[in-house]
Amino acid sequence: MSEPVLEIKGVTKAFGSNEVLHGVDLTVAEHEAVALIGASGSGKSTLLRCIDLLVEIDDGDVFLDGEVITDPSVDPVPVRRRLGLVFQAYNLFPHLTALENIVLGDRYAHGASKEEARERGRKLLDRFGLAGREDERPDDLSGGQQQRVALARAFAGRPRALLLDEVTSALDPELVGEVLEAVRDLKQEGVTMLIATHEMSFAREVADHVAFLEEGRILEFGSPDKVLVDPERPETKRFLRRLLEAGRI
Repeated sequence: MSEPVLEIKGVTKAFGSNEVLHGVDLTVAEHEAVALIGASGSGKSTLLRCIDLLVEIDDGDVFLDGEVITDPSVDPVPVRRRLGLVFQAYNLFPHLTALENIVLGDRYAHGASKEEARERGRKLLDRFGLAGREDERPDDLSGGQQQRVALARAFAGRPRALLLDEVTSALDPELVGEVLEAVRDLKQEGVTMLIATHEMSFAREVADHVAFLEEGRILEFGSPDKVLVDPERPETKRFLRRLLEAGRI
């Protein structure tokens, strides 16, 4: 097995009296894609935000390439430069063009020259199927196109891992496929990813491992075939049965 890029050890997080994460342990190895599945409120998004240091954990540790990043003495800015977090709501700057959104971080966070950043940005737009869209602003793009710009922006910083937070949940059904195809391409290139998703067929196709969360605990972890087809825990079976009855798998 490859060396771990991310290690989450005993992470807990509460918002007031609401304990959202209960001692989560998880490892994501180099070139591996791990899918986080579970009902809304199970802790998937909170876990990703804890890893990206947008939310301060209460206990436990998160390691990036063997270095603890959740110690209060750690500067979060350089850590976030090594991670690429993509939100479900795109979070693009509306007054900037697609190309400007992509190059912003490369220039100011990674020190690339204007021309280097723009050249890399154009290549990323082409790579994500957006050639010719570089001068368009987010309002001129479809939701699927905006999400692909967000993926390109996250990838522009050459992150050690991509953290994808339900990147298709805000999209109309007909636009979901184009975003999932972009993530499939990243997986084929060996990009390390931790993916919170409600798309079970996508998790089965792309993920090396699947982690099922319920009420802030990882109750089951294993291969997609094991967790999604032949789960051991009754909670996992119940979750998948609900999705099946709702016609979502």
